[in-house]
Amino acid sequence: MRSLISILDFSVEELDRLVATAKDIIDHPENYREKCRYKKLATLFFEPSTRTRLSFEAAMLELGGSVLGFSEANSSSAAKGESMADTANVLSCYADIMAIRHPREGAPYVAANNATVPVINAGDGGHNHPTQTLTDLLTISREMGRLDNLTIGLCGDLKYGRTVHSLIEAMARYKGVKFVLISPPELKVPGFIRFNVLERYGIPYEEVLSLDDAMPELDVLYMTRIQRERFDSLEEYERLKNCYILDPGKMAQAKKKMCVLHPLPRVNEISVAVDSDPRAAYFRQALNGKYVRMALILMLLEEAEKNPVRQTVDTSGYLTDRICTNPKCICQVEQELPHLAKLTDPRANIYRCIYCEHKV
Repeated sequence: MRSLISILDFSVEELDRLVATAKDIIDHPENYREKCRYKKLATLFFEPSTRTRLSFEAAMLELGGSVLGFSEANSSSAAKGESMADTANVLSCYADIMAIRHPREGAPYVAANNATVPVINAGDGGHNHPTQTLTDLLTISREMGRLDNLTIGLCGDLKYGRTVHSLIEAMARYKGVKFVLISPPELKVPGFIRFNVLERYGIPYEEVLSLDDAMPELDVLYMTRIQRERFDSLEEYERLKNCYILDPGKMAQAKKKMCVLHPLPRVNEISVAVDSDPRAAYFRQALNGKYVRMALILMLLEEAEKNPVRQTVDTSGYLTDRICTNPKCICQVEQELPHLAKLTDPRANIYRCIYCEHKV
């Protein structure tokens, strides 16, 4: 039995297969209407969501299945202090598969290690959002006709933007991909992405401040909002929230054949005047999310039927004396979780928390 916690849990071949299945669902929806009959999806959303939660629910319903769950932490036993491990164990009794969104980084990882059904990470803090990345891959493939030989601009909150982290990890494995990272210094891509992915595998990238300067070379522009909920300081958020705004003037500098993506919701980082530009793909992207989640649910349920045994985590070689200090990590609120660190860069002797991947 497999779960999806990080986009790196799937090979490039598996990513391509999911994209192909999603396209087939789009072309032949009648072939999939009863695929999940009598199956139940549990949606465990411990923080607010519109698109992700509803697209999961729509995906399961269009596959002929049913949905149960909750949309905020206060309506779950987490409000009474129940641990993520216990929640995953209990919900496994009622559902065949579960999707979890949580403000604590590493929470879906803990759930997957305790559940007896497949777990899908629907976003954990500022860490990962692999199903959004599957949505992005399907959208880029449909808009550009390929997933290789692309220059991808990522703009805005690259530090806390979990969609950005997962997209870099996925697209870095395709040939000929270059990244242009557009952000203020305070919101740069974190070290665990820059060093573990980009520099480790020799992926070409540049970090720039100006969106205007980057526009002419981009095949894909991935805009993100500055996320108030990820900042500890309101003052810092207010200072940075309007640092990048995409408008028709900037679009005039872009290639005729390119696409603009955004995980949504937007605030004011994309002017509504851009919506009518045929290169604006973010609403088509939201629709693609339903189809690719349908493909993912099918894949994980089929694999669980073939192999219902939960994968065990091999912690041999992990350090137990390194304490994670990331205040957003799941281990900070669930004290029974062991502090475990894995070696991610032998040359520099760098260890990172197994839950949130912060350096310890």
